[in-house]
Amino acid sequence: MAILSKDEAQNILKKVLSFSTADECEATLNGSIGGNVRSARNSISTAGAVDNVSLAVQSRFGKRSGLATCNEFDDATLRRCVQRAEEIARLAPESPEYMPLLGPQQYLDGSRSFAAATAAIDPAYRAKQIGASMALCDEKKLSSAGFLDDSVGFIAKRNSKGLEAYQQTSYVGFSVTVRTPDGSGSGYAAADYTDATKLDAARLTRVAAEKAASSVKARAIEPGKYTVILEPNALLSNVDTSLLGVLMQSLDARSADEGRSFLSKKGGGNKKGEKLFDERVTIYSDPLNPEIGDLTFANDGRPQQKTTWIEKGVVKNLYSSRFWAQKAGIPDLPPPGGWIMQGGTQSTADLIKSTAKGILVTRLWYIRPVDPQTLLYTGLTRDGTFYIENGQIKFPIKNFRFNESPVIMLNNLEAIGKPVRLNGSLVPPLKIRDFTFTSLSDAV
Repeated sequence: MAILSKDEAQNILKKVLSFSTADECEATLNGSIGGNVRSARNSISTAGAVDNVSLAVQSRFGKRSGLATCNEFDDATLRRCVQRAEEIARLAPESPEYMPLLGPQQYLDGSRSFAAATAAIDPAYRAKQIGASMALCDEKKLSSAGFLDDSVGFIAKRNSKGLEAYQQTSYVGFSVTVRTPDGSGSGYAAADYTDATKLDAARLTRVAAEKAASSVKARAIEPGKYTVILEPNALLSNVDTSLLGVLMQSLDARSADEGRSFLSKKGGGNKKGEKLFDERVTIYSDPLNPEIGDLTFANDGRPQQKTTWIEKGVVKNLYSSRFWAQKAGIPDLPPPGGWIMQGGTQSTADLIKSTAKGILVTRLWYIRPVDPQTLLYTGLTRDGTFYIENGQIKFPIKNFRFNESPVIMLNNLEAIGKPVRLNGSLVPPLKIRDFTFTSLSDAV
């Protein structure tokens, strides 16, 4: 039952609303179906499947609200779910940030977020993709750990004010870590797509295998400030804890206005409209971008539109809740899903060729905040770190701990490569000068 059509989903939601006695009611259906397969030491270790639909009902009496969920859709269960949400709402305290539910909205065409090829994935597809990855590592006498997962899903909304939304989504992703038999060399690669025909697990594994084989007998060099080439996986390997990820999450108007952000001004206000980055830095979101195909509406039902967040180094927009937008008298912009950082046409290999001396970083991990006021973060390199000289990779080097802020990093920009999709965004490799490494790490 996981993937309901628009009519099927809205018919359930209409029934839910018909059971409501609240001042306001909003119902949301989420469904997904998919699978995954995991490998370790060139053997399948786990495989699984997901098939689920859930309903969330939010009921409101005045400024009080309650939420209840269920995953069965007969009339009796739907009625109980609505009643439970109303019971909770009557007991809840009033919200000081209450905003009425949205009325009817106009949404962009969200068809780009779904690909039929991904919906057609079956166990044979997963076995073929990860099998090719393991076979390549067997051939090269390397050990791999891979993870492939895919899903197709939908989200549908309806409320008592007349809002109605529906969109289907699809996703397939693969990541692999490859190690040498003695564990002294490591490589990593990852990619994700809306359309499964674009995934090539063997190609990604080949990249990781080459890094692993090339990273043995790593040499120690002194910590300090270096020119670095950061591959996309070093910039957005994890949305929540990555240098570009935390930058985008910081474009929040409320935290800036309340003095909790690098965008806060001393004495009050924020730095919207100021040039804070290199003029080559432009970042925007676009739910209709064919490479990332994002949702055309936010969790609260606000429409997603193409929005420029940073343009030629200038902070152009900040996102906010509806409450804060009204209180502060600012544009009512929801946070973006995926986003696009504009780049050039150069590959990572091209950036290496243009580097007299520097360091190639495959991946950063264990990233933690040091100072939220400056967005200073610390973390470690891993899975292949190499010294560059005269446009060539000369030798592998031991991993470093770094202390760096994406704000400083994007002011020390030397070159931007061609963006590639990663974690639902488009991210280019970056060449950065004076990137700060503070100490060595013996980890691989």
